[in-house]
Amino acid sequence: MKNIIGILFLALIAGACSQQKTAESNTNEEEATSDSVVLKPRFVTSAVNYDSDDPAIWLNKKDLSQSLILGTDKDTDGGIFVFDLQGNEDTTRRVRNIQRPNNIEITYGVRLGDSLVDIAVFTEREKQQIRVYSLPEMQPLDNGGIPVFEDSEFRAVMGVGLYKPTDTSVQVIVSRKADSLWLDQYLYQYDLIPQDGYFVGKLTRKFGQFSGNEGEIEAICVDQESGYVYYSDELFGVRKYHADPDMGNDQLAAFGLDDFKEDREGISIYKTGSKTGYLLVSNQQANEFLVYPREGKAGNPHQHEIIARLKVSTNESDGSEVSHMNFGAPFEKGLFVAMSDDKTFQIYAWKDLLEEIERQQ
Repeated sequence: MKNIIGILFLALIAGACSQQKTAESNTNEEEATSDSVVLKPRFVTSAVNYDSDDPAIWLNKKDLSQSLILGTDKDTDGGIFVFDLQGNEDTTRRVRNIQRPNNIEITYGVRLGDSLVDIAVFTEREKQQIRVYSLPEMQPLDNGGIPVFEDSEFRAVMGVGLYKPTDTSVQVIVSRKADSLWLDQYLYQYDLIPQDGYFVGKLTRKFGQFSGNEGEIEAICVDQESGYVYYSDELFGVRKYHADPDMGNDQLAAFGLDDFKEDREGISIYKTGSKTGYLLVSNQQANEFLVYPREGKAGNPHQHEIIARLKVSTNESDGSEVSHMNFGAPFEKGLFVAMSDDKTFQIYAWKDLLEEIERQQ
């Protein structure tokens, strides 16, 4: 009897151990296949005064390690903050007294008189205009501002994207604060024209659908090499058009219709070739960025299907920017900057994001 009891006892222990090993094995397998890896920034900027919203990256082509990160501080008494790649603010370059700046973009080598200048263009919502500043000096080149949406009663400008029809000229694409009754021609595109030492704007086209949902259109991203413009119709999807007005105003694609928890926000493009790479779109309420192929699908450049979800430590991110350039360690493969709602911008090494993208593919 004692032998039988002993055998049963040993069997129970063996079974329990087997179940524990199976549970541990399952747990390890879940951990190995889980998409819950939260990516951490290498640096976080010092805080802005009110409400961080959208970043941009200026490339110092003489020394990429000395490049700058610009970020908007969205408030009636807002401004543009300028940081180094470790997130330290350069207070000498800060732009003050801007009335609710939303989004910001940068481009290079734009003709102004006899000179070629790098410029930052950002929206000033409460003044219903865009601003143009020189880089890296951060000096105004717009005679106080360029009005937009002048023929409309809905003029609260939000998003901005830049397209260069030639090597030395630039066009500005802007979106506005939502109005559900205005469902077509929601974006305006302007030529920036040099005049007496500063830029003025000339309307060149109106285009772009809006779903009419309760969201709005803020994030705009231009793919210069491929000739496309993307924008986030927040509660609908990401819409795609030709950036060149001469190519027409037909919508080319709408994707990301079912991939998001709620708002679709900041869009940025990481380039792996002249027309290849990754589109990154903020899934704002999920605290992650969704990744789509820049080149679309084989045989259909306008079919963009999700390939990865990047969970990040940013919270409720509105805007982002990315570059593939080698800035030196730890940004040898580029860097990614995203706004977080704690008044900061978080700076990630692209190699960390790439490792996670490849793990999910």
